[in-house]
Amino acid sequence: MSADLLHFNPGPQRIVCLTEETTEWLYLLGQERRIVGISGYTVRPKRARDEKPRVSAFLSAKLDKIMELQPDCVLGFSDLQADIAADLVKRGVQVTIFNQRSVAEIFSMLFQLAAMVGEAEQGAQRIAQMQAGLRVMQAAVAARVAAGARRPKVFFEEWDSPHISAIRWVSELLGIAGGDDCFPELARESLGKNRIIADGAEIIRRNPDIILGSWCGKKFRPENVAARQGWDAVNAVRHQQLFEIKSPDILQPGPAALTDGVQKMHQIILRWMDAEQAGAFKP
Repeated sequence: MSADLLHFNPGPQRIVCLTEETTEWLYLLGQERRIVGISGYTVRPKRARDEKPRVSAFLSAKLDKIMELQPDCVLGFSDLQADIAADLVKRGVQVTIFNQRSVAEIFSMLFQLAAMVGEAEQGAQRIAQMQAGLRVMQAAVAARVAAGARRPKVFFEEWDSPHISAIRWVSELLGIAGGDDCFPELARESLGKNRIIADGAEIIRRNPDIILGSWCGKKFRPENVAARQGWDAVNAVRHQQLFEIKSPDILQPGPAALTDGVQKMHQIILRWMDAEQAGAFKP
């Protein structure tokens, strides 16, 4: 009997994820069986590294290995993966590149991907739960401000040399968590090179109350930050308010940033607000 020419699969069955956030989301949706390859930078969920072959970095990919996996869809992130996407398209592979930079765009990406794998309803429910958690944070901050607390000025350092400030979704989540980004004018710049703060004296001048470090690929060293010339005058250094937010928790524009990453920032900021209102950080 001849094949049914009208049969089709409801959504991709063999997916390669070139970045971590789509892998994490598909696992959360219970659709990990569809994943046949992942990024080498994937750490969420931990078991993905044991279960799935690693076929890419961020700016490069093992194209022959990807082709061997016979994907019916490759998922990527941002214009920075445009060359990888183009090479795969030329080889006849379906490629979807998301380019989410804001909190709203992350939610949109999550819903689109959930719909692609037939989990639109579950995806919408999970998104609503994440939104509810963020609204709880906003309410906690608003209650403290109404009681006389001050929102701290926060410098989020994505890289140390040169200094690179927070990308848009991090800046927005920082605001939800209760802090005010010291460099909001740079947050909309999608490329790190456009968020470089060439003169460290400008950071000193803006005098953050808290410094959060998330140096992608290496451990944040608060002692190195405190030792920078002139930084002993910065409130965050004077009051030892320097903290690390792990890169996988905040620099991946997906579920991790909307949950664990923002929650860690929120806890740090609430502790600061309570201590500052109690007079702990006197001039």
